[in-house]
Amino acid sequence: MTEQNKVGNIAQVSLEMRGNVAYITFDHVAARNAMTVSMYQSLKSICEDLAKNPAVRVAIFRGAGGKSFVSGSDIAQFANFQTGSDGVRYEEGIDNYLAPLAALPIPTIAVIDAMAVGGGLAIASCCDFRISTPDAKFGVPIAKTLGNCLSAANIAWLVAHLGINIVKRMLLLAEMITAKELLQQGYLLATYEQEQLGQEAVNLAERLSKLAPITQKSSKLVLARLIKNNLPDCSDLISETYGSNDFQNGVASFLKGEPPIWTGS
Repeated sequence: MTEQNKVGNIAQVSLEMRGNVAYITFDHVAARNAMTVSMYQSLKSICEDLAKNPAVRVAIFRGAGGKSFVSGSDIAQFANFQTGSDGVRYEEGIDNYLAPLAALPIPTIAVIDAMAVGGGLAIASCCDFRISTPDAKFGVPIAKTLGNCLSAANIAWLVAHLGINIVKRMLLLAEMITAKELLQQGYLLATYEQEQLGQEAVNLAERLSKLAPITQKSSKLVLARLIKNNLPDCSDLISETYGSNDFQNGVASFLKGEPPIWTGS
């Protein structure tokens, strides 16, 4: 699925099959692979189709252009938000788009060049294994940029993979965490120079494809269900955040390239 943006660049998520390995590419290079609604919808459809294909043993996800995995979501869409309900629907939509990725019955690998931010961090965290360049950075700096928030499901998934202390640094301090720290923490499986990333992903996929697929499916889906079990309803907090003046100001300031001024209202 493709989408023509305002400056004529194509924003798309593409699928290529090489043997029993699926290669999914996020291609919106002009915006460092920021995800449009169309791209999220395409990702969902691709994952749903892969789940039905018994010939696929591993899926590899990577951003195009070599400068970003995914830099977040397309901010322009937020300019049309009017109330907190818009934010609740948006976060429910993100959860819906990412659910088929998290529930894929095959091992998944995120190959991360330079950065995975916002929605990109969520996508990378939905994958089973992550490898990156040594200089890569990871975060959700919305307390500094937009003044929005994440869903309970999104935060629960990040906490399960990163730990609560790192997630607090990302969300409350707007810190970008280095690949070096996340390698030590275990979030990253390994780091490689950019010219090695592609081949190392292939090597990992080959290793995974030689193991028992039903065991892999059962193991990862049990873990996914444990993470999502008994999630609280946080729609009141999401509505308050997206309905705030701070959020409206954050979006407007971001689109103008100006620093936002937070008022707490």
